[in-house]
Amino acid sequence: MTFTVLVPARLASTRLPNKPLADIAGLPMIVRVAQRAAQSSARAVVVAADHADIVAACSAHGIRAVLTRSDHATGSDRLAEACTLLGLDGDDAVINVQGDEPLIDPALIDACAALLEARSDCVMSTAAHVIASPAEFDNPNVVKVVLDAAGRALYFSRAPIPWWRDGRANASGGTTQLPSPAPLRHIGLYGYRAGFLRRFPMLEAAPLERIESLEQLRVLWHGERIAVHVAAHAPGPGVDTPEDLARVRAIFAAA
Repeated sequence: MTFTVLVPARLASTRLPNKPLADIAGLPMIVRVAQRAAQSSARAVVVAADHADIVAACSAHGIRAVLTRSDHATGSDRLAEACTLLGLDGDDAVINVQGDEPLIDPALIDACAALLEARSDCVMSTAAHVIASPAEFDNPNVVKVVLDAAGRALYFSRAPIPWWRDGRANASGGTTQLPSPAPLRHIGLYGYRAGFLRRFPMLEAAPLERIESLEQLRVLWHGERIAVHVAAHAPGPGVDTPEDLARVRAIFAAA
């Protein structure tokens, strides 16, 4: 199993300015993410940055980085350019680790890569874990996924899916109990074959993608398949807000 980890990093962030450079226990967050990813079996870890300051921060700590255009609409567009810059194409395996996941589990990266290698019927792989609480199931910021019998994604949604008709028939307000088997929360970790990743930005955006604001729905809408690894536990917290950053800093401080 040979694969490259690509980490997209964008300096601008509405909720947390200069997020990739935020200090976590003495190192920029993007460096922490790359260091965790390097503990996987990846042959290389490369940051795909939109700003020279990110490239400089990575270089200062021995992390390889490439400078991509600053006007990409999505992280997938940025990764597609990075594949071109790195000469990745065809069946070369790429794992997309988000740049705000300093606690990403290296074993989860390996699992996503292994699944992509094993599933020639799928152009992508991703991960999920069991939802443990009704509040999480109802939360629109928690993306849910439902699978077919072969472990491929049928649909991703911000809505509580699958909808438990009998369990919700007399419910007032939010969910009070979860269906069985338990629903799955999607984890934003993706494996691609580089040839598809380079083709992806050229695909027409899907109506469902626009409605849900979930880019992965474009893949399903165009008839492609995504294999899903169900992890035994939830990953460590990511960083979207100042509150998230404070929580992650506390975890590193306690380690």
